[in-house]
Amino acid sequence: MAAPWVGRATRRLLEVSAVRGRLSRVYSTSHAFAEVLQLPKKQMTKLVYPLQDLEQYLVPDTRPDLHLRIYDPSLENIARADTIFTATARNRIDYVSSAVRLDHAPDLPWPEVCFIGRSNVGKSSLIKALFSLAPEVEVRVSKKPGHTKKMNFFRVGKHFTLVDMPGYGYRSPKDFVDMVEVYLKERTNLKRTFLLVDSVVGIQNTDNIAIEMCEEFALPYVMVLTKIDKSSKGQLLKQVLQIQKFVNTQTQGCFPQLFPVRAKRVREALKR
Repeated sequence: MAAPWVGRATRRLLEVSAVRGRLSRVYSTSHAFAEVLQLPKKQMTKLVYPLQDLEQYLVPDTRPDLHLRIYDPSLENIARADTIFTATARNRIDYVSSAVRLDHAPDLPWPEVCFIGRSNVGKSSLIKALFSLAPEVEVRVSKKPGHTKKMNFFRVGKHFTLVDMPGYGYRSPKDFVDMVEVYLKERTNLKRTFLLVDSVVGIQNTDNIAIEMCEEFALPYVMVLTKIDKSSKGQLLKQVLQIQKFVNTQTQGCFPQLFPVRAKRVREALKR
């Protein structure tokens, strides 16, 4: 019997053949994603599903409700997300406001998701990449840790509000805990928290600040593994296994799906 990961890889290659042509007809895909769809099957699969080669090394399911899974969306789902993040007259994407306290936060009717992580983990770079199809939205990125000092609110059409939280750890705001803890505890329309972890160093002691708050307030959250192209395959596997063990044994509210993110943009990756 073939290993499960082999079956998933095969299905992905078959899916590429089946949906490559119709995606451009059904969805208004961005130029970058259209370029990805034109790549040879194996190259495209490696770019879209960068951790797929590691699946064979993951611990077999012992508790299906907790077992960490690799990011595994369909191409249709990726194309649909591409459309959601594309700014149009009917799908306004813009910066709303910033706040240092919850009572200063905008009162918005949509569900909210927030991004939180250690200083210099790549949070602002990820958010800037998400808004690349909305060029009028300014997301400031700095090489210096601790650049974000406030909670920044962005509207993504009528779908949801995205909140960029200040980084914790080095050069974090002095009132970080008061600011973020109150938001996480009392923001009623917060539906999902994305916790960013650096793939080069893995979960750090400072990450426990965010993890403990999410667990204490019974918040649904997921982990995002950043800068995966800056780690060797061996380092990456080590971090994925450690995170898998951590999620399975020390968390209750963390979703088992792990999201990998490159440090370089797709366009740069296509040139490699």
